[in-house]
Amino acid sequence: MAKPFRVFFVCALAASLYLLVMPLPAAARDAVLAELFARRNTDGTLVLSSLKSGRTFVHNDERSNRRFAVASTFKILNSLIALEEKVATGKDHVIRWNGRRHEFSDWNRDQTLESAFRVSCVWYYQELARLIGAEKYRDCLKRSGYGKLREPFDTTTFWLDGSLEISASEQTDFLRNVYLRKLPFSDSSYKTLREIMVAERNPDFSIYGKTGWAASVKPQTGWYVGYLETHDEVWFFALNMDIRSETDLPLRKQLVREALVAKGIIR
Repeated sequence: MAKPFRVFFVCALAASLYLLVMPLPAAARDAVLAELFARRNTDGTLVLSSLKSGRTFVHNDERSNRRFAVASTFKILNSLIALEEKVATGKDHVIRWNGRRHEFSDWNRDQTLESAFRVSCVWYYQELARLIGAEKYRDCLKRSGYGKLREPFDTTTFWLDGSLEISASEQTDFLRNVYLRKLPFSDSSYKTLREIMVAERNPDFSIYGKTGWAASVKPQTGWYVGYLETHDEVWFFALNMDIRSETDLPLRKQLVREALVAKGIIR
């Protein structure tokens, strides 16, 4: 073998071996999902991940791994903690409204855990937070592997003010662990959470989810996270997006729904 050819052969072989052992980068662009966001001129990310088949679709891979303020999506874990600590005794646990008027009219009444979750009532969960306390939150966040908590933090606002952040990819991992009941909570706590998370049911599928709006951080961030059950599969989803005005808020659910249809998961 001539020397120049031998050198070329060795270099080519080395390059091939390098490509074989190096992990392939995650797909940064799903064309179908990208089109949905582009059509709405919206900057955000969406992760769709199946339980059984292992398929995952991601729009904006870089953003999907970037952490943002958790906002009201934390009510999923917060509800589990409150139920486990018995500061909420079930979905019908009532906290009386103190009469203070709030911007959102749905908050201006007595609340149960179920109603507070549905209307994202901040004052209800702040009352629970005062009873849970900082140390218990630190412990549960650590054991649940949930996002990143910045110290020091205010026990009644840390999920709203940016002290607690999580990425869309971490949200889907967390939701998978919730669904499979792998976190340190009782079956009764998981059962109640599932009951209050129901967003939609029909003969073909059920959706369990929670929206979030981090309005006190810049840029404002909107979330929609949860999971969808069909007859033969479970899909976890996590969307976050920049919120330019309140008119963007409906897009959180709309984009997830459109993505589920576009990927052939639902009709």
